[in-house]
Amino acid sequence: MQREVFNPYLPSWEYIPDGEPHVFGDRVYVYGSHDRFNAPVFCVNDYVCWSAPVSDLTDWRYEGVIYRKNQDPKNRLGLRLLFAPDVALGSDGRYYLYYAFDFMGIIGVAVCDTPAGNYQFYGYIHYEDGCIWGRKKGDQFPFDPAVLVDDDGRVWLYSGFYTSVPAIVTGGKKLRNDGGTVVELSSDMVTMTGKPRVIFPKSGQGAYREHEFFEASSIRKDGDTYVFVYSSRHNHELCYATSRYPDHDFTFRGTLVSQGDLFLNGNKDEKKAVNYLGNTHGGMLNISDSWYIFYHRQTNQHSYSRQACAEKLVRTGEGCFKQAEVTSCGLNNGALKGEGWYEARIACNLWSKDGTGRYDGKNVRRNLKQHPYFTQTGKDRESDGDQYIANMRDGATAGFKYFNISGIHSVIVKCRGGQGIMEISTSSDFEKIAGEVRLEDSAQYTEAEGKLDLMDGIQPLYFRYRGNGSVDFHSFCLKK
Repeated sequence: MQREVFNPYLPSWEYIPDGEPHVFGDRVYVYGSHDRFNAPVFCVNDYVCWSAPVSDLTDWRYEGVIYRKNQDPKNRLGLRLLFAPDVALGSDGRYYLYYAFDFMGIIGVAVCDTPAGNYQFYGYIHYEDGCIWGRKKGDQFPFDPAVLVDDDGRVWLYSGFYTSVPAIVTGGKKLRNDGGTVVELSSDMVTMTGKPRVIFPKSGQGAYREHEFFEASSIRKDGDTYVFVYSSRHNHELCYATSRYPDHDFTFRGTLVSQGDLFLNGNKDEKKAVNYLGNTHGGMLNISDSWYIFYHRQTNQHSYSRQACAEKLVRTGEGCFKQAEVTSCGLNNGALKGEGWYEARIACNLWSKDGTGRYDGKNVRRNLKQHPYFTQTGKDRESDGDQYIANMRDGATAGFKYFNISGIHSVIVKCRGGQGIMEISTSSDFEKIAGEVRLEDSAQYTEAEGKLDLMDGIQPLYFRYRGNGSVDFHSFCLKK
């Protein structure tokens, strides 16, 4: 019997944002950036890889470090940071890893004979004359590479970044940042056959109004349709556009996922998002006509310890999909069984009595102590690190979607701190209370039990704290 899998789908101590999933052979490999728990900046750690059998997305395996930042000749001291990567299988049977060093303004390439082996530095994306892209005056700023080796063997590289200024100065050159670009590569996977062209402008004619391109280029193909995924200027959503061509005529199609379910059911108010917001990046995965969107969430009250999540997509036609709802069950291929112990860290909804927002936004930052957040004990990459929801104050709510409830009549909650009541409901407005558990103030985690009145069926569960002080919510147990 397969195990259950949750969001985040990797272990609680792993922080992999910007996940790009690819199927190579009979396994799914996820390539992403690598955050460090409680780091002060993005992507401090070296690249690692995780994989799972195509037939079982609950069984994720750590493949180890695949590329270290100091392997690049321009980064021998390891001071530059490895941002969002992508990997493509070349026509020569080798695997090519594409990456950008933070805001250095170049794209590096490494190569390996296997999907998750030890990648070796290969070169930089460059013009036919040998000049590195990003080192000519007026170049478009290279950032967040995405690569597609098409059915006909042609190779396409997508890139781009949005800022409010018209140019970025790096490497002694003034580079433009007009939006998302595309350029064809030669069969060597590193030489451009032309000049990058802007096909996803960040503003003006051709820009996708209200969902303008920001960053996080990702490319897939569905039949004869090219599907371009990107992060919009809202930062918390992954949008997509489609075309019959790899390099032009893309049409905006909508949002695939938002960390806070914004734009789902018409909600645009960030204070009413179902989870705290920040940047996101990811790609699509197709397995036997089942499609998924990979993205990441924020933890630790900032954007530098992000974790990998995924949701199943509903396909409405070739290259077209409905917006996915953020859930706790993600890759589980259905609701969780709804019996036994569950960690609070798998909550897909989290808010304070005043709502949500961005941890780095004014409405949250000026009152940070009032907002709950995901965090962990232990240091970075300790396999026994214990993740939990911290700082649940009066009115704070954690929501879990979805459980297949059958014959459940009681709940145990494991918490510490605070003194009050944990209310449980199947509705986010708590119009009907399904149960209550009384919590006593304790510096250590303690377990408390209460009765539940739940109807059988697939439904969410929401836990709301009412009381004094703050509560750290570790886990809960659903009992028959």
